[in-house]
Amino acid sequence: MKNFIHEDFLLQTETAKNLYHKHAEVLPIIDYHCHLNPKEIAENHQFKSITELWLGGDHYKWRLLRANGVDEKYITGDATDWEKFEKWAETIPYTMRNPMYHWTHLELKRVFNIDILFRPDTALEIYDKANEMLQKPEFSARGLMKRFKVEVVCTTDDPIDTLEYHRQIKESGFDIKVLPTWRPDKSMAVENVENFRIYIDNLIEATDIKISNFDDYLSAITKRHDYFQENGCKLADHGIDNFYSEPYNDDEINQIFDKVYNKKENLTDEEVLKFKSKMLHENALLNHAKGWVQQFHYGAIRNNNSRMFKMIGPDAGYDSMNDVSNVARSMSCFFDALESKNKLAKSLIYNLNPRDNYLIASMIANFQDGTVPGKIQFGSGWWFLDQKDGMEDQMNILSTQGLLSRFVGMLTDSRSFVSYPRHEYFRRILCNLIGNDVENGLLPSSEMDFLGKMVEGICYYNAKDYFSF
Repeated sequence: MKNFIHEDFLLQTETAKNLYHKHAEVLPIIDYHCHLNPKEIAENHQFKSITELWLGGDHYKWRLLRANGVDEKYITGDATDWEKFEKWAETIPYTMRNPMYHWTHLELKRVFNIDILFRPDTALEIYDKANEMLQKPEFSARGLMKRFKVEVVCTTDDPIDTLEYHRQIKESGFDIKVLPTWRPDKSMAVENVENFRIYIDNLIEATDIKISNFDDYLSAITKRHDYFQENGCKLADHGIDNFYSEPYNDDEINQIFDKVYNKKENLTDEEVLKFKSKMLHENALLNHAKGWVQQFHYGAIRNNNSRMFKMIGPDAGYDSMNDVSNVARSMSCFFDALESKNKLAKSLIYNLNPRDNYLIASMIANFQDGTVPGKIQFGSGWWFLDQKDGMEDQMNILSTQGLLSRFVGMLTDSRSFVSYPRHEYFRRILCNLIGNDVENGLLPSSEMDFLGKMVEGICYYNAKDYFSF
């Protein structure tokens, strides 16, 4: 029987072990999409406890705590740090076969060098040791990033964000690049009329542009897009329900904006879709003009539990997969409208429902144009799919429909400074996948040099080249 989390964890063959230890293990990390707080990096935040570091804001863990019957007091409530940690320790044994069981023990081992199983009888020992280590400078926010050889981090930022902390980080001489990412979701959210009007007022304040019509609004958005470019931005990210591609004309868009901003009346569902379609298209044109990579995360149904949404707000673990209809047609129309103008930027598509894996893998081939290897990318397993089965499915299907060798690899998509072992997890899974093929005669053992370079590309070099880091 094999030990748990040993040096060859997840590596089932000698070829897999060779690929991982020789080619993947030593590479730096490019975390091109995450939700880290740039303020904590700028101020080099020192975490008061492992509870703050580990459980604060982690809705993956919150969902499992609730599933284990833990009261909300010990999740997002006013329980002490120890009480919350103790409840997590009680829950961990029940997470066996959930990826959280692997992630938890990888993080304990890689961050704190704690190599014992996490359970109620070891909780206090782990809590005390981790908290003692967290007082040391090397376990600050920046220290943790250096610990995992992180080279680039791209945060997620709203167009009206000041980016002051990104500037502070750069001016401090920190040797890890921390770049903003343009995330304009709120600037498109016209369905919530009151919030959208507030957003326009905030945009006016941020740009000093008087906004009275849609052209003014687009000018203000463009000014902020320019500001992000000035502050090192290289990526856009769009969290969307679907690929908005509703037909519209300029007169309709002007009327829709006027209805909302001048408080005339609520919009119809059709008008909402037209406005979102216009804004998504205009954002894509801006992204292309600056040579940015654009990411599209689609397919979530959010805030399903209305009672808990009223109590604790969004991003609290009450989101799930959606079954988006007509996504193939919408996606095709959206990309074709840009390609027909020769204004389609490099793009990554992330789906949340695995039923769309083959759909995306086949769709991206329609818009490769021969100018850039892997110009249109099938993004890595996202959110509910960033686990072993999800990663393997994504890579297997990409392999059958396109070029796995041009894949830009893994990202954390996390709010946590200790999520970097997810890159290790991905790299081990990738090497095991390829290693098994070699051992089973599905790939030639005589091509180990190329396969080694392929692994290095997927783990690091492809992303570095693709994003121009």
